[in-house]
Amino acid sequence: MFRLALGISYDGSAWQGWQTQPHGRTVQDALQAALGEFTGQGLPVPVVCAGRTDTGVHAAMQVVHLDTPVSRRLESWVRGVNRYLPPSIAVQWAHPVPGDFHARFSAQARSYTYLLWNTRARVPLWAGRAGWCFQPLDVARMRLAADVLLGEHDFSSFRSAQCQAAHPVRVMHALHIDQQGELIVFRLRANAFLHHMVRNIVGQLVQIGQGRQPVSFMAELLARRDRTVAAPTFMADGLYLTAIDYPPAYGLPETDGSRRLPWPGMAAG
Repeated sequence: MFRLALGISYDGSAWQGWQTQPHGRTVQDALQAALGEFTGQGLPVPVVCAGRTDTGVHAAMQVVHLDTPVSRRLESWVRGVNRYLPPSIAVQWAHPVPGDFHARFSAQARSYTYLLWNTRARVPLWAGRAGWCFQPLDVARMRLAADVLLGEHDFSSFRSAQCQAAHPVRVMHALHIDQQGELIVFRLRANAFLHHMVRNIVGQLVQIGQGRQPVSFMAELLARRDRTVAAPTFMADGLYLTAIDYPPAYGLPETDGSRRLPWPGMAAG
């Protein structure tokens, strides 16, 4: 028995999130079934992921680990498993890791990207792959408000009621907002994220960008630690799990999938 890490990319539009469910329409269910077929075990092969994604959320880079007695070439794990996966999910790489590696607990940080079209009319070609706001947004105001979130904070105001995390304190390492024409790109990096935390932050930044609250309202929200006074959870369509950071000693071939995002130049910070 040995431990293997896999880098996974998926379009979450057709899936009911990452985590396995009785109906079987999740990314984890599809991947575990494909692994069972590839290894010849006939039964789903359990995997552990770096971060669970919700319904409609995408992953440019998700990392999982599994324990298996099956010995194959690393390229065979990629091509062989992909043979049994639908077009919306694909293994990008496979790498052996020591027994102390854990896809979730060994991760030092996670990065998400949110894509938002700020146009008067919807952009049908991006349906399910980007959020949309028709009111004009003041990106400068949004950047000022985002700066308040940097560092260690209690993020209770941005935490879903269904969140199962042991505590609401997280460390926000970076939050960049870039504008590329009518497309606004949010990039967030933290040690970990609470349930719906990114979408709740984006929703609040959008309201501040619309002028519905002052920039100072972001600091007030953090201090109040009350989800009920913050903006509604923003749509899932434009959210991508982009990167997982691990100690270099594990030697993983790739942990940043931003080059796979569906827009030229989007990987650039």
